[in-house]
Amino acid sequence: CYNIEPVPGEEDQYICYVAYPLDLFEEGSVTNMFTSIVGNVFGFKALRALRLEDLRIPPAYIKTFQGPPHGIQVERDKLNKYGRPLLGCTIKPKLGLSAKNYGRAVYECLRGGLDFTKDDENVNSQPFMRWRDRFLFCAEALYKAQSETGEIKGHYLNATAGTSEEMIKRAVFARELGVP
Repeated sequence: CYNIEPVPGEEDQYICYVAYPLDLFEEGSVTNMFTSIVGNVFGFKALRALRLEDLRIPPAYIKTFQGPPHGIQVERDKLNKYGRPLLGCTIKPKLGLSAKNYGRAVYECLRGGLDFTKDDENVNSQPFMRWRDRFLFCAEALYKAQSETGEIKGHYLNATAGTSEEMIKRAVFARELGVP
């Protein structure tokens, strides 16, 4: 902590400014940075209450982040859409549909004019909609919408899982289906 200021008008409340040397963080690791900050600052037992109000990341550290493996141009190339905004949505309701009905929602959105749809982050492999069934119905919806519209469409599947091995298995299956 390099500076402490009292909160105006509040008794026993302070604003603390904390700084860490960049050498304490792995280059390009958002996870390491946040777990270090949360673990160290919020783990300080001497404090009764704590709130993070601001986080400033030095430009030197920001430059170590590689960013996504590709950007909007790659997506435009995949979808063959240029000179206009890409139109997409997250499928709703996100939970509760069967895989077949979820696929139907994907189809209706894509057939109705959207360029892409995506799974909500909460959609994984719940008992009412297992991941493999969802992937298959979404692929069917994607290809049917493409066939009927004559346009390239996209659906972004959520392949997250309990283990990295399972995530890779799901991602490989999605790639084999030809669905991003």
